[in-house]
Amino acid sequence: MRQVKKKNVDVKDSPNYLSKDVRDYSINQKTSITQILKNMADSGGFEGRHLANGIEILKKMLNEKNCTRFISFVGALMSTGNRGIVRDMIKNKMFDCIITTCGALDHDIAKSFSSYYEGDFRLDDQFLLKKDIHRLGNILIPNKNYGPLIENKVQPILQKLYDNSKSSRELAPSEIIRYIGSHLNESSFLYWAFKNDIPVFVPGIVDGAVGNQIWLFNQSHKDFKIDILKDQTKLSEIIFDAKKTGAFMMGGGLSKHHTLWWNQYRGGLDYAVYITTASEWDGSLSGAPVAEAISWGKVTTQAKQITIHADVSTVLPFIYYGLISK
Repeated sequence: MRQVKKKNVDVKDSPNYLSKDVRDYSINQKTSITQILKNMADSGGFEGRHLANGIEILKKMLNEKNCTRFISFVGALMSTGNRGIVRDMIKNKMFDCIITTCGALDHDIAKSFSSYYEGDFRLDDQFLLKKDIHRLGNILIPNKNYGPLIENKVQPILQKLYDNSKSSRELAPSEIIRYIGSHLNESSFLYWAFKNDIPVFVPGIVDGAVGNQIWLFNQSHKDFKIDILKDQTKLSEIIFDAKKTGAFMMGGGLSKHHTLWWNQYRGGLDYAVYITTASEWDGSLSGAPVAEAISWGKVTTQAKQITIHADVSTVLPFIYYGLISK
């Protein structure tokens, strides 16, 4: 039997996998968060290194000239204190376009005029129902601070918008959202999106309390309608005018997909940082890492991209600190 001669592989032709050793952290009372993040980037393992690398990618994206920056997030995040971080990112014009869910609008409006409270994951939900308290994970929301409040605030705003829109009452969701934002206070991310002229796109506008209020208003004002396709046109203009694009995606579902979906039409994102707790093994979009989007043309093959498997509410404060620290 003929033997096949094996080719000797020159070490110089092989990647040097063992060039960087993993060093133990050394942390004391004087160690800054900046130094800890640097340690994670240099010698971190597993998701710690992904977190540190994700911050670096976001920094490069924010400093990239001619880069249109998207931020997407799930609605539940706005029920937490992280709403303040998202608000400040929008206030400081760190992003150019917001894609989120109707739930984010609901919580932003509710928290602009009322309070949410600390709870526990294991509270008795039947007891809470009797007390007219909603539970969102370990956050408690009195019923009066949510549905009724949103109705009392949104209906007069929609009436004003209706009265001021005599020429055309078929509006894009982003136009309605912008007008609502103009009537909120400075604690609101929608207010700062209005103030800084940053469009907010909610492709699932009817899937929440605000969408329900728009429907309810339509019942007595039949000529007041939502034109969803107007927002698709606006998104297409943003995408096709962009020289480069990047996205910070917090959580999956509709907001993540809409961000990826539109960026495929320009060849994909050039920067992509995604945070999720979902598993990829069920084939869900929420569990799909950013790398999978490359095969769909939604992220470029040369993109600086990473998926961070973590709870957004846990890591976002550290990410934001890393972005604003010198």
